[in-house]
Amino acid sequence: MAFRLNVFSLGRHPIVVRIRQGLRESEAALIALAAIVGLAAGVLTNMQSLLAHGLQQVLYGVTVNRLSALGSIHHPWRLVALPIGGAALALITIAFRQRDRVPIDVVEANALHGGRIPLRDSLMISCQTILSNGCGASVGLEAAYAQIGGGIASLFGQGLRLRRADLRTLVGAGAGAAVGAAFGAPLTGAFYAFEIVIGAYSPAAIAPVAAAALAATFVTRTLGVPPYLIASAAERSATTVDYLLYAGLGIACAVFGIIVMRLVTQSERVVRRLPIAEPWRPVVGGLLLIPIALVSPQSLSAGHGALHLDLVLHLSVGFLAAVLFLKLAASVVSLSFGFRGGLFFASLFMGALFGQLYAELINAAGIGVTLNVNDAALVGMAALSVSIIGGPMTLSLLILETTHDFSLTAVVITAALVASAFTRERFGYSFSTWRLHVRGSAVRSPRDIGWMHRLTARSLMRLDPVVLPQSTTIAEFRLRVPLGSTSRAIVVDDAGRYCGMVFTAAAFADAVDVQAPLSSLAVQQSCSVAPTDDIAALMRLFDDAGADDIAVVDAAGQVLGVVTEKYVRRRYLGESEAELRRLFGE
Repeated sequence: MAFRLNVFSLGRHPIVVRIRQGLRESEAALIALAAIVGLAAGVLTNMQSLLAHGLQQVLYGVTVNRLSALGSIHHPWRLVALPIGGAALALITIAFRQRDRVPIDVVEANALHGGRIPLRDSLMISCQTILSNGCGASVGLEAAYAQIGGGIASLFGQGLRLRRADLRTLVGAGAGAAVGAAFGAPLTGAFYAFEIVIGAYSPAAIAPVAAAALAATFVTRTLGVPPYLIASAAERSATTVDYLLYAGLGIACAVFGIIVMRLVTQSERVVRRLPIAEPWRPVVGGLLLIPIALVSPQSLSAGHGALHLDLVLHLSVGFLAAVLFLKLAASVVSLSFGFRGGLFFASLFMGALFGQLYAELINAAGIGVTLNVNDAALVGMAALSVSIIGGPMTLSLLILETTHDFSLTAVVITAALVASAFTRERFGYSFSTWRLHVRGSAVRSPRDIGWMHRLTARSLMRLDPVVLPQSTTIAEFRLRVPLGSTSRAIVVDDAGRYCGMVFTAAAFADAVDVQAPLSSLAVQQSCSVAPTDDIAALMRLFDDAGADDIAVVDAAGQVLGVVTEKYVRRRYLGESEAELRRLFGE
């Protein structure tokens, strides 16, 4: 708390005030800030990678090779690192525990909170992911990279009190820069920021995002860390049939990706029903991972080494299927039992296996068509990752930057776009937004919907509605509410609870019995909104009910006010236009 207060008190310092004014008035200043964030993200990303791989060296004795590239676990007792790591993870979780909420990740921060990420959340996610990956659980570090990159960007932006749009851009730039630094791929990092964290290609954000990605990649190269490269065939000629077959691979990967996401969720639900305290579930998960790792070490960690190994070796269909099954099982166990991390690289690895299987089956089908197994692996990497992670251009450019193979790019983009479209149509979520949906969030993408949640019925309602008891006669209503004074009145019972709405014009109609109670004209008896309902819910209700005015009622049924369709739609359109202006820098 003290650190947080110091950061925000710093925002009132005269020098910081001048910097903030410069950032508001000058695009060049924001670009410079994004480059600084990129440098910080590059350093932090490489530190996290070093820590995780250092843990693997200590726990498993690996030196040159990656953990997942081991042919076998020569000392099976080393696998006790999995439950021990789970126990350490439990202690960290208990130490960082916040009873009121779960940590905010970069996607949720940009979608709901205007890019605001508590530093505590970023540190917690980073520590948990490093430990999970370092002890061998089947999770990747990319989630930690993006979180710490976006987190440091959010810290800078909040300290300088940036505008909401600028803070969201800076958070996306920081997260993308971290991913770009991890692979030595600046284009991948930039498009990760646009597609997965910011949610739109914005001309106003291009330069800051690019500056951050280039700066982070510069750090990686300066530190002498080699970029992630994959050998690829140098020459090929893709025919129309090849494009169709790879489009089919994109659909198959999308189906498999949806299965993976649903399987993780179902497994988490099963685990929650087990009589195991939540912080200690990783210990049980670590024990379950031991037999999987004994069968194949390729199921351990993210799978960087295994992916390279399997692309070089010509493996049988049976072996590919077995490793794919084991990697899927290890990933599901790791995530459902509480190890922290993501499926970014695991989806790349499983996609490569899936693509090789697809090519082998096509080649064995005897239909007169032959697919290059390595090409299919690379296409499968992109297609499955797009289905699970999202971002078709992000993953397509990752294949380009890691293979330097331009001739394959068109085929990869084709399969990635097909997989993306199929997943959106049939499922509608990426893995990160799906998990937010399961938690009850309305987030479907990183597009900024936080402003809609701020515009609630309470903030949009009129506080001066005419409220009358239901026993009031229509004659009394005409005396108390002259024609033209208001368009409607609220009817309540003896306890003051909402009973409906009466329109003034209806009460002054010629054929009305003026001695009848006001309740006889009441409409919309069951149509009301809670004060916490957001503007999107209000607009849906206006459409469904065909009403111009709706009462705002609290949990006890007491009338708080009334919202009108005309005003709500005007506010919605005004905020939407403002968001478009922010996106396009006008």
